[in-house]
Amino acid sequence: MSKKTGPDSTNVTLLREVGQDSGSDDDTGKLIQIPADVFYHAVENCPVAISITDLKANIVYANQAFANVTAYKNEEVIGQNESILSNRTTPPLVYETLWARLKQKQPWVGVLVNRRKDNTRYLAELTVAPVIDDQGGVTNYLGMHRDVTDVYRLQSQVNNNKAMIEAVLDASPSAAVLIDNDGGIVLDNLSYKALAADMGEEPVIKIAQIIEEQTGRRVLDPDEAKDHFDGVEFPLGNAGKGERWFSCFSTSITVEDDSVDQFFNQTKNQYRLLVISEITANKRRQERARLLALKELVVKEEFIQGMQETYNGAIHQIEKPVNLMAAAVSMLEKRGTEGEDPDPVLLAMKEALQAGESALRGLTDLTPMRKTQSAMPVNVNQLVREAVSICSDTITTYGVEFLWKPEKRLPNVMGFENRLRAMIKQLVENAVDSIHATAKGHRTMEITTKHENEFIALKVLDTGAGIPDELSTKVFEPFFSTKRPGDQCRGLGLTMVHEIVNEHSGMISFETKAEKGFEVTVHLPISLGKSR
Repeated sequence: MSKKTGPDSTNVTLLREVGQDSGSDDDTGKLIQIPADVFYHAVENCPVAISITDLKANIVYANQAFANVTAYKNEEVIGQNESILSNRTTPPLVYETLWARLKQKQPWVGVLVNRRKDNTRYLAELTVAPVIDDQGGVTNYLGMHRDVTDVYRLQSQVNNNKAMIEAVLDASPSAAVLIDNDGGIVLDNLSYKALAADMGEEPVIKIAQIIEEQTGRRVLDPDEAKDHFDGVEFPLGNAGKGERWFSCFSTSITVEDDSVDQFFNQTKNQYRLLVISEITANKRRQERARLLALKELVVKEEFIQGMQETYNGAIHQIEKPVNLMAAAVSMLEKRGTEGEDPDPVLLAMKEALQAGESALRGLTDLTPMRKTQSAMPVNVNQLVREAVSICSDTITTYGVEFLWKPEKRLPNVMGFENRLRAMIKQLVENAVDSIHATAKGHRTMEITTKHENEFIALKVLDTGAGIPDELSTKVFEPFFSTKRPGDQCRGLGLTMVHEIVNEHSGMISFETKAEKGFEVTVHLPISLGKSR
């Protein structure tokens, strides 16, 4: 096996065509000679592993980089076949394709699994090209390869990490989306795609609008890309499936610009990550718990109202005979004479009067009182929604169709929230009872709210029979009811409504609408200058 030696500079030359920019018109199109030793040293010191073989792939030359990559010394490979580097795991089809290209006098580029002298394996990115002489014949094959094992491992790690990250994201029940500076979607997961398909539009656009309305944060604004927030909750309407609730988390991600122009002047790009979790089930549980609490408040309010009316009714019933006894005692005392024995009738009447007065004081002391409240801004639309939710089971059971027509931008009313909620609930229950008892056609209840000058008008329209005109004032009396004997009724509903309306300096009226039904209208002043 021969050793590698330098070229004979007197016998070997290289020719290169000189271009038109060589500086002299006389040199244009001419060939100049490069000394063989210059070319030899250039190839020998090239960092790419280079080998030259004969037509049977036997190595006739290998440079220093070849020895560095393969761990074979030059004298160990000269005369050996290139197959000395084969690991025998490269599919035969690869070699068949390689030789087919070389037979066509075309270069082949590909990757082989090679083996070093110490049997360690590496990936070789290989280019093999035929060396063609002046007559067009192939004299040798030129091979150039480099170890791309580390590059392959890094690419594999990147791909594997990307695949694992995507798998984790796709397995997440939360929708995740990554947005660039222009608001474009860079990455999203299956949950986000499902949400987009369900909504029929790009969710991030709608969510960005809602978050900006709620918090003032401009999610799609590049200048606010570093802004971080968590736990922003919002509803999304979904036709046919009801309202769904979501909670949004957002953070920024900073990465280096990978464009070629920024190689020497690195800049940073900001991305925004949105994680959107559905909390509809939690919201519904919270809503059920809230409604239960509201029901308890309303029941307590009604109980206190009922007890007050009951005690007041009893007091009213006792006051009349007590007053009569007081008058009789006064008359008997005037008829009495000095020196005579006390009239036994007078004594009995005084005892009865004292017992009656004591009973009145006891009833008065036992009458339950509400806790003192201060007027506060109250959203009437919200109270209507709560009252209807509290009565939803009854509305559904009686097959009543509910229509809700609120004025969207309704001013708040200064009032007592619990009392107003109880009032609206009574109006809803009265309407449902009337529909159930008398409606023969459409069973509909419609509630509207409207801002009228300094008042909020609350209208409850139902398709029941309503209240006759001659009873329009009597219905506010305690224990009066238009229901038939035997029906479950305490007769306190409209009494309570009337009392609460008066507490708020409001007005209540009734009207029978031709072919539409019976309408109750409550006007509540926006400002209330008192507290209780």
